[in-house]
Amino acid sequence: MHILIVRNNSNAKAVDASLLLAAYLGTQSIQYSMIDSSDLNYLGDTDDVGIIDSGSCDLAVVLGGDGTILRTARLVGTTGVPILGINFGRLGFLANASDEGVVAIVAAALAEDAVRERRTNLRIDVLCEGDDLDEVPCSDDEPIIAEDGERRSFFALNELAVTRGAMGRIIDFSLSISDSHIADMRGDGLVVATATGSTAYALSAGGPLVSPGFEGLVAVPLAPHTLHSRAIVTAKNDVVEVDLTNNQASREATLFVDGEMLTFERPVAKVFVRAGSEPTVLLRYKCENFYDHASKVFF
Repeated sequence: MHILIVRNNSNAKAVDASLLLAAYLGTQSIQYSMIDSSDLNYLGDTDDVGIIDSGSCDLAVVLGGDGTILRTARLVGTTGVPILGINFGRLGFLANASDEGVVAIVAAALAEDAVRERRTNLRIDVLCEGDDLDEVPCSDDEPIIAEDGERRSFFALNELAVTRGAMGRIIDFSLSISDSHIADMRGDGLVVATATGSTAYALSAGGPLVSPGFEGLVAVPLAPHTLHSRAIVTAKNDVVEVDLTNNQASREATLFVDGEMLTFERPVAKVFVRAGSEPTVLLRYKCENFYDHASKVFF
């Protein structure tokens, strides 16, 4: 057995907990490796999705907050390696409380005394100006690499946000879902979130709280210049398309995946978002019911 420990190395309590956990695993003759969260900064053009697989890792233990869990989820990708988050951050909505100590929680997980939650993630495909805009990217696991070598496929557990750029000007875009045109919009942008991400950016933009087991997506306009805009909840197999081809060059758009900015050499023309091929597995130890937890945090 091999365990990956991902710690928020800017948090002293998380660092202390990682050393305690490493000592415990040593006494149990369990192999482990350790990564600092500062080593997981997303560069946008790196192929670091799914590099931790079930053949080299049996469990990823995250000592930190939700941000560290999101970064670990990108490393795991759609390989199915379970993630056990233990909260040393602020809100920690995705993590387990650390009150009982890391050793007790990890020991319970190893004894299979934890609930496995299968969380839908996102497969995001981007087409830029100069690409074949008539070609809809396929949904296989292989990332799209453009002719100029730029990466065009991305992973997210929470959300994709298409927002106005550094100039601060609103953007024009059209929204379609599974080839059905929904609306032409003008505003600050759009968030496409999973059920997991419904408690993050999408919620603050007016989207609904969605139960973690829901397998579809949520599309929420950001500050739209209309009184008729609504959040849309999609089915599992739907594809959300954001078309920016009519957006003026002076109204540049910026893309963020789980809060990390993507950079491209050419302007973004189209974005396709769908559910990932395999879910992200989160382990929950003595966790509250989602609705009980949500009632305390959001109401």
